[in-house]
Order: sequence, then C-alpha cells, then structure tokens
Amino acid sequence: MKISTTHSVHGHECTKFIGEVHGSIVTTKHIGRDIMAGFKSVIGGEIRGYTEMMEEARKVAIDRMKYEAEALGANAVIGMRLQTSTVMAGASEVIAYGTAVVIAE
Repeated sequence: MKISTTHSVHGHECTKFIGEVHGSIVTTKHIGRDIMAGFKSVIGGEIRGYTEMMEEARKVAIDRMKYEAEALGANAVIGMRLQTSTVMAGASEVIAYGTAVVIAE
C-alpha cells in the first residue's frame, strides 16, 4: 500500500478512483503523564510521554485508513492528511484521511 500526501503517486498512473477513506483513534492522557506535563510546563522542555502518545496515535490512524482502503480494493491512498482535535478534556482524536485509488504497478 503506497501512501502519498500529494495528488498522485510519482511514477504510477492512477487507473481508478475509489473514494475517501479515513482512520481515527481517540487517545487519553493518564495521571503519570499529567504530573510530568505539570513539571515541564514550569521548567520548559519536551513532554516525551505526550510526544510518544501522539506518534503512536498517528500510526494507528494511518494503519486504520490503510485497512479501509485495502478492504475497498485500493492499492494506494493519495492526498493523505492528518488532523487532530480535542474531543473532551484530556482526550485527543487523530484522524488520517485521503482518497483511495488503484495505481498501475
């Protein structure tokens, strides 16, 4: 499965447009990360726990998008984007979305 943030896959002809696909995950913080975040907000610096949590959430969202595209018969996703939003206090959603297509190999 090829993923492209542009509207094509370089070197491959798009033979069929299938449609929009997406994958999402809602993830929450836990008390240990909140305590460390509190310290970091006072002294400054990266909050590694949150960084790792969001990196994993992005991977899961992309994997879910790829799974949906494959289920529809696609072998590529073009125009892929990531979006985050706060669902409620302490919970963030990560959405990966794009257009499922079939490309000539």
